[in-house]
Amino acid sequence: MNQASHTFAGWGTRCFKVATLAVAALTFAATDIASAQTWCTVLEQAPDAAVVTDAAVRAKIVASGFPWRVRDNSSGIEMLLIPGGTFTMGCSASNSYVCNGDENPTHQVTLSKAFYLGKTEVTQAQWQAKMGSNPSAFKNYSDSPSRPVEQVSWNAIAAFNTATGLRLPTEAEREYACRGGTTTAFHSMPGYPNGTNDDSLLGIIAWYDSNSGGTTHAVAGKAANAFGMYDMSGNVREWCQDWYGGYSASPTTDPTGPTGSQFRVISGGSFWRTISEARSSIRSYNYADTGPRDDGFRAARTPTASDFADTDADGVPDFRDNCVNIANPSQADCDNDGIGDACEL
Repeated sequence: MNQASHTFAGWGTRCFKVATLAVAALTFAATDIASAQTWCTVLEQAPDAAVVTDAAVRAKIVASGFPWRVRDNSSGIEMLLIPGGTFTMGCSASNSYVCNGDENPTHQVTLSKAFYLGKTEVTQAQWQAKMGSNPSAFKNYSDSPSRPVEQVSWNAIAAFNTATGLRLPTEAEREYACRGGTTTAFHSMPGYPNGTNDDSLLGIIAWYDSNSGGTTHAVAGKAANAFGMYDMSGNVREWCQDWYGGYSASPTTDPTGPTGSQFRVISGGSFWRTISEARSSIRSYNYADTGPRDDGFRAARTPTASDFADTDADGVPDFRDNCVNIANPSQADCDNDGIGDACEL
């Protein structure tokens, strides 16, 4: 397909496939549909107040200039924008359990850039569609496609991310996204907007050993946090980008962990681990080539200004120009995949 100019013939049908489409008085500059600007489909520009309940957080998302909710076109993963901010990283003990030594010292962390993070853990269906196989132990259930992929190593995930253009979150990004503005052991939940240290309430937000039945469950089955993230405290643990190492007490900005180690970081609780391993500050580690049956991951991406540029200053991001500015809306191709949207319903 010639992306510099393509046209829309008056084919009588609402369903069209773009190959060499003849122009009906409209050409688009290549910059309008450049592949760098089409990695995602925008689902919602502004944050939903019913999901992101904090007005200040919503304002930060809007101020970033990036859409709040998008779908990665390569993987089908739905992602939400996490605005930058400052938080205290490290130990937040629950009422019943103290922190492990490696959760201290607590320290101030600033994340200077907004980033996208998967609304849920990567599912078996999303993994198999990209990688062609499914390593999961729990893959023979009717709802397995919607369960998180597990038994994946850090190295295997690196191959997935190379294929999709995504990445793992840093440990700091993941803890910040898990907390969603809280300083407690467990993030916010219905009735507890500021989080809680009450271990008996964990089942509202997480699948863990006492309520999981010894198996994973379809993602997004428990309450989300204040950023709209699901399963941050259970279902499967999640690999992070960082090498594993000790914390420093000094404030830091955009930390990426030590420069090397034997192990990579794993965060969060899982379906077969106890309440004592589900707090927001919990951390673990493993060899990069190992994939235990309760280890999965959540994908991240750092947006850039060019992703959503508006070079023709028409108030519409370039990558959506052929969706909004087309003379015949029934022939729109909003995701720039060369297939008319009517075909994709």
